[in-house]
Amino acid sequence: MRCFKDWNNHKQAAKNVLDDFEDTVELLKHVAGNMKTCDNPRLQSLGYHRINFQKHRYFMLYRIEDDVVYVDDIFHELQDYENRMI
Repeated sequence: MRCFKDWNNHKQAAKNVLDDFEDTVELLKHVAGNMKTCDNPRLQSLGYHRINFQKHRYFMLYRIEDDVVYVDDIFHELQDYENRMI
């Protein structure tokens, strides 16, 4: 019985993160061009922007080319994303 209870908790946690992802994508549609570029000089030179998930410790790195937004990766805030993207 415990196994099924734990599965439901993980399933709900995954759903919550996915919902937050979808909310962040919706927000990105409206604010992508208004977000500042990354602080890291290399990422900045490549035109990368960052948008944080609203309820979880994840964020998307994205760039804009010809009015099209490309989300190139999603990271947890504790990951060394700067070195992974360079």
